Amino acid sequence: MGRTKWSIASLAVLLLLGFAQSGAAQTPRVKMHIVVPQSSVAHPGDAGVKAHTNLLVMMPETGPIAIDANAQPNELPPVAGLFFETPASLACVYRLVKHPQPGCNPDQTTQTVTGGSGAIAIVDAYDDPSAASDLALFSSIFGLPPADLTVVYASGSEPPLDPTGGWELEESLDIEYAHAMAPGAKLFLVEAASNSGDDLVTAISLASTLVAAHHRGGEVSMSFAFAEFSQETQLDGLFTTPGVVYIAGTGDYPGTSWPAVSPNVVAAGGTTISRNSSTGQFILESTWQDAGGGPSLYEVRPHFQDGIAGIVGPARGTPDLSFDANPNTGVWVVDTNQFEGQPGGFFIVGGTSLSTPALAGIINNAGKFHSSSQAENTEIYRHLFFDRDDFRDILYGNCGVNIGNFATPGWDFCTGVGSSVGLSGK
Repeated sequence: MGRTKWSIASLAVLLLLGFAQSGAAQTPRVKMHIVVPQSSVAHPGDAGVKAHTNLLVMMPETGPIAIDANAQPNELPPVAGLFFETPASLACVYRLVKHPQPGCNPDQTTQTVTGGSGAIAIVDAYDDPSAASDLALFSSIFGLPPADLTVVYASGSEPPLDPTGGWELEESLDIEYAHAMAPGAKLFLVEAASNSGDDLVTAISLASTLVAAHHRGGEVSMSFAFAEFSQETQLDGLFTTPGVVYIAGTGDYPGTSWPAVSPNVVAAGGTTISRNSSTGQFILESTWQDAGGGPSLYEVRPHFQDGIAGIVGPARGTPDLSFDANPNTGVWVVDTNQFEGQPGGFFIVGGTSLSTPALAGIINNAGKFHSSSQAENTEIYRHLFFDRDDFRDILYGNCGVNIGNFATPGWDFCTGVGSSVGLSGK
């Protein structure tokens, strides 16, 4: 198939940016900067009261890249030579497909994941009015089958929009990459009335019920976070519905956050994918310095971490498992909603808001459908000591407050057991 067709206006923007279309070996000269959405800013007093997204955007200086509604699907990035990740390139890097292409170059890799069953419920705040149409367009462009998506209003009525657009972008990222990693799974997007703790608790409870009622059960994905608060342990029972595995992001700043620190949740950390800037070839995976992690302030060490008691001490340690989250190695997302005053389009997104739904999809696709998050984590940590080929042990980099944590063989506070390789051991 030919490369995606672009409107004249879009092409003009690309030319002004200096994008090179002559070949993937030439890196485009384009100025970008990392945007922290307003929805991802944690304010004083928010702990236990209001959640924030774990979302960061790599933004061209001219804003999001426009989408041609008549673009032809070709499984490749909308712009050649930038080497940001696609569903196919991630499937290659994480060995989720047979016979992955050497180097996993996003401009050349087209084999996407198959499989997935049961249900994945994504919990977010506010309403994304274009969730279904954006997911359909994303799936078409990147060669994925149509998704089975149901949008559910947790309060019973349609939530308001997030006027900044941050939560809408979060929802697009979540459903698109859960679908990319488990295209056969039933998706529920459960929209809370707001990002308040009470509204999100209502949404989590409903999401749990939806997944538990579905054939085989499944996963609840929670990309949002609260700063830890002393009453958090009283809410950990939210994550104990039989037949449901809960996944939450560890955050995009040093330190810990809830619900990721709950012993009843799989804590999704972040890594960095390194590529050759000229050829796009995958080099290695290392830590992401800004990824959240560390010993919990209030949660005690769960039994599945007894084997690493010498590292975590008496506290619950995070993360458990990691995935690409650095916005410098982010993914292409389709979101047609306005974002902080700019029109929608293609976004390049990172943060543990990426690792959360992606790992939910991988765990779903593995097909074990454990009875609880603790059972899922027991499986993951068992493979830390046996069959270690099921994970990529991250050995390079550091993270945390004062960059005081380091990647080490085995489990560490930067990436947990490491990143996922294949579907075994999940």
